[in-house]
Amino acid sequence: MDLLDDILDPSINLLPKDGIVNYYGKLLSLPDSDAYLANLLNTIAWKNDEAIVYGKRIVTKRMVAWYGDKPFEYTYSNTTKRALSWTEILQELKELVEQVTGEIFNSCLLNLYHNGSEGMAWHSDAEKDLKKNGAIGSLSFGGERKFAFKHKKTKETASIYLQHGSLLVMKGTTQSHWLHRLPPNKKVMEPRVNLTFRTIADY
Repeated sequence: MDLLDDILDPSINLLPKDGIVNYYGKLLSLPDSDAYLANLLNTIAWKNDEAIVYGKRIVTKRMVAWYGDKPFEYTYSNTTKRALSWTEILQELKELVEQVTGEIFNSCLLNLYHNGSEGMAWHSDAEKDLKKNGAIGSLSFGGERKFAFKHKKTKETASIYLQHGSLLVMKGTTQSHWLHRLPPNKKVMEPRVNLTFRTIADY
């Protein structure tokens, strides 16, 4: 695995205020990115995500998996997940993201979108289980998708297209002040795997 020499300037903040979002662009070569995507599609313990909305259990087409240093519990959308132990590939990718960003992570929530018809609604990752104002490193493989932000008060927006093999980092007060989403795009036929490296607090 070789890091690319033309990583974008991560010092640029994509948000105008109240948070920090840095985009590193493609970290990995196309062959490496393709190999990681194939491995993740076939080796991760994928399950359809679940949410409890107004007392009703919703099962999504999007699939998820939760891994970590320990069997951490992580609760969101009124459901709780217990972390599995790192696979060799996930440990490798975690160390890569830590090396590039200087951050330390102890867990990862993975998302699998089978095609562009699957997305994620507006939300923020501010659950009590997570370290407050901790960094979230988002590593993307597969179909290029738009990733959007909206300020909770002013409704200002920002967006970026996440490339195959690219890294985006959200940190500081981003989750307190901004929502984010992955809007559907039915023109995208390829699957997308997104690894969101996180830090569970007080462990």
